[in-house]
Amino acid sequence: MIPRRAFGAALTALIGLVVLAGPASAHTELESSSPAEGATLTAAPTEVRLTFGEPVTLPPDAVKVTGRDGTAWTVGTPAVAGAVVTAPVTPAGPAQAYTLTWKVIADDGDNLTGTVHFSLAAAASSPAPTSAAPAPTSSAQAQAPSAPTAVDTSGIPGWIWVVVGVVGLLAVIVVGLRQLKGRGKD
Repeated sequence: MIPRRAFGAALTALIGLVVLAGPASAHTELESSSPAEGATLTAAPTEVRLTFGEPVTLPPDAVKVTGRDGTAWTVGTPAVAGAVVTAPVTPAGPAQAYTLTWKVIADDGDNLTGTVHFSLAAAASSPAPTSAAPAPTSSAQAQAPSAPTAVDTSGIPGWIWVVVGVVGLLAVIVVGLRQLKGRGKD
């Protein structure tokens, strides 16, 4: 009889964990990028653009671009406007595969990371210095959906873990009190 009660309490606590943690694990996602995932560009971009499903903020070193051979592009200060992150870049390196690595903080405080893979068909040449704003990317590239990216799902808010811990502790206390009460009747 006692193991059945303990099993019932543990099952109830587990169901509570699943129900409470399910909605909390929803994250914003990268909806599109420029360059787009898997794109092969004939010319190196002067700006990268990431569009998310909800507003985000930026941690330090939010955007990096590196080539397969380890060549790193110079990334200027990224800017965020709601759900859109833009960063000026100074490309460098040969024609090869490149990885754009991004980090953002969602509205719910979760840290999210991901990558966008693209290739250059020609070597990146440093653009001549100008005082004009970077040339806009084509609208087709900016609107192209990117492939799914890796998202850090370990960022469940701490208050969820506190609630789960309290519910589990209460379940253990209730089971213990019932067992003590049952022994007193014997």
